Amino acid sequence: MEHTILVLKAALPVYLIVALGPLLRRTKTLTPEMDKGVMSMAVHLFYPCLILDKMLGVEILRDAGVVFSSAGIGFSMIVLGMGLAFVVAKLMGFEKGGGLRTFSASCGIQNYGFIAIPLMVYVFPNNDSALAVLFTHNLGVELALWTVGIMLISGNRTPSWRSFVKGPIIAVVVGIFLLQTSTDHLVPDVVSRVFTMLGMCAVPVSLLLVGTTMYDLARDVRLDWKVSTGGVLVRLAMVPFVILCVAKFLPLAPELKQVLIIQAAMPAGVFPIVLSRHYGGRADVAIQVVVATTLVSLITMPLIVSFGMAWIGL
Repeated sequence: MEHTILVLKAALPVYLIVALGPLLRRTKTLTPEMDKGVMSMAVHLFYPCLILDKMLGVEILRDAGVVFSSAGIGFSMIVLGMGLAFVVAKLMGFEKGGGLRTFSASCGIQNYGFIAIPLMVYVFPNNDSALAVLFTHNLGVELALWTVGIMLISGNRTPSWRSFVKGPIIAVVVGIFLLQTSTDHLVPDVVSRVFTMLGMCAVPVSLLLVGTTMYDLARDVRLDWKVSTGGVLVRLAMVPFVILCVAKFLPLAPELKQVLIIQAAMPAGVFPIVLSRHYGGRADVAIQVVVATTLVSLITMPLIVSFGMAWIGL
């Protein structure tokens, strides 16, 4: 109970900032026309700065084993989640052309950044090592998203290398390189302060965009109980159980275990909606999975995190 209250208090600021998104949309303070520019600034400027600010100087990432295990677990959990969702979708009667691929990809990819990062900060405060491991974990998630995710939705087995030329991926790779070569201390203090100042904008701006996106999606969604309940079952029950078992029983660094606890509680990520629109998937299915899991996660998120902390012993 104590853990649940702690996590709920930690998650409350996240919920409140997300809730401001619809208000900004309704008052036309943040219009749909502004979203692309704000999103681009968040992804390609604010988040890379946040990543470098939190990674540079973190001793745990000088251990190549931690780097590879974090990225490897991130990749593996996405692939496993998609596979599990595919099996469940087949059992529920989904077929190719009827949302089978999109459902599987949407349930397999969690909101690994926009919501996970602030929750990580609040649940495990003053722990830059865990946050640095989160970014390394997310590198594996990105690799899975742009390879297995695209192949699953589109049926195309040759994803473009250009998919990986993105600010956060480049920032993680640069950060790991500097740490592994012990050259991170060469970054001037004035540059580090710039990273800190710009990085502080990443989380609140991104959460506001989550709120506006959810507001837009909720207006267009046409509820299908099979899609919604199936999405909640896979993303917020089955996949969390698997992730928490990995954190419990594998010999992983404590910081990576903390990352996995947070990732287990995340709802479906919004990016499969974009992928389904661009690669011939069923965007309506992706929207329903995202909306349903996000709303239900308001209840399940504190429960999963608090259970995971108590069970794993963190």
